[in-house]
Amino acid sequence: MKVAVVILNWNGRSLLEQFLPSVSAYTRGEEKGVFVADNASTDDSVAFVRANYPEIQIIRLDRNYGFAEGYNRALSQIDAEYFCLLNSDVEVSPQWADTIVSYMDSHPEVAVCQPKLLSYTDKGCFEYAGAGGGFIDKYGYPFCRGRLFSTLEKDRNQYDTIQEIFWATGACMFVRSEIYQKTGGLDGDFFAHMEEIDFCWRVKNAGYHIVCCPETTVFHLGGATLPKSSSRKTYLNFRNNWLMLYKNLPSKRLFPVFAWRLLSDLIAALHFLTDTGWQDFHAVFKAHRDFIRMLPQTRQKRKQTNPCGNTGCMYRGHIVWDYYLRKIHTFSQLDKRKFTGK
Repeated sequence: MKVAVVILNWNGRSLLEQFLPSVSAYTRGEEKGVFVADNASTDDSVAFVRANYPEIQIIRLDRNYGFAEGYNRALSQIDAEYFCLLNSDVEVSPQWADTIVSYMDSHPEVAVCQPKLLSYTDKGCFEYAGAGGGFIDKYGYPFCRGRLFSTLEKDRNQYDTIQEIFWATGACMFVRSEIYQKTGGLDGDFFAHMEEIDFCWRVKNAGYHIVCCPETTVFHLGGATLPKSSSRKTYLNFRNNWLMLYKNLPSKRLFPVFAWRLLSDLIAALHFLTDTGWQDFHAVFKAHRDFIRMLPQTRQKRKQTNPCGNTGCMYRGHIVWDYYLRKIHTFSQLDKRKFTGK
């Protein structure tokens, strides 16, 4: 099989009913296959797919392994040249997979590729979880072409050039299966959130490139599993960001980055206390506690990752400073010279 499109599902009957029609209609051909990997759902998701989409193959997992480990276990059972990790709340467009696979076929140095992500509810606007391709700043804060923090740009074709990026969104990510397995896949300890950034960083450390191919556009609903207001999401984002930094930063950068992050996370926690309440405040400290608890196993992963300092496409500025103090709210306003270097 050339490309396997794999949708991870957990109690998502309504999403499958809404979004599978476009995936089924626009993913045709002998060299393509669509799979639903089910994380032990307790609703009738599996029965719905079997009854309405007999051409879609189902992989049933014995429990809910989360996004990262769920995909690892599912993909280990699929033989294909390319994997496409596709969220269950994504509407695809005609030729969506063909365009990206054709590009990757002709660019063997590219290991991971994403399309342009627009909002399903506002199709003229970029979507939060990937937009026109992902980046991080020198302190590990993620952002995208078309999205800085909560500011989403209108799509005016301003980011329609193919560009190397730092990370590709897990909402719709094409990856060479050989490299996925070679680099260890997604880190199951992350459960969900930022696992794709960690994975892409490891891919970069292995010497490969990551690209956004905006010739293909998909539409993402977003927030279908955990809403933005969830303290669980706050916890996972803070904990996993520290895990990602510890695994991938070169040694000389660990102390200065972590020292600054301690201060900035404290400020963020105090902001949560006055804005969203106690649960988000507590989630930040719980995230730090669990990061420390996970240090022994994460230290072993760091040794395997071989963090060689490949930070190409990392933003050398401080996106928090730029956004909140310098009032830079669009990607195009950032100093492009700060994206250079290895």
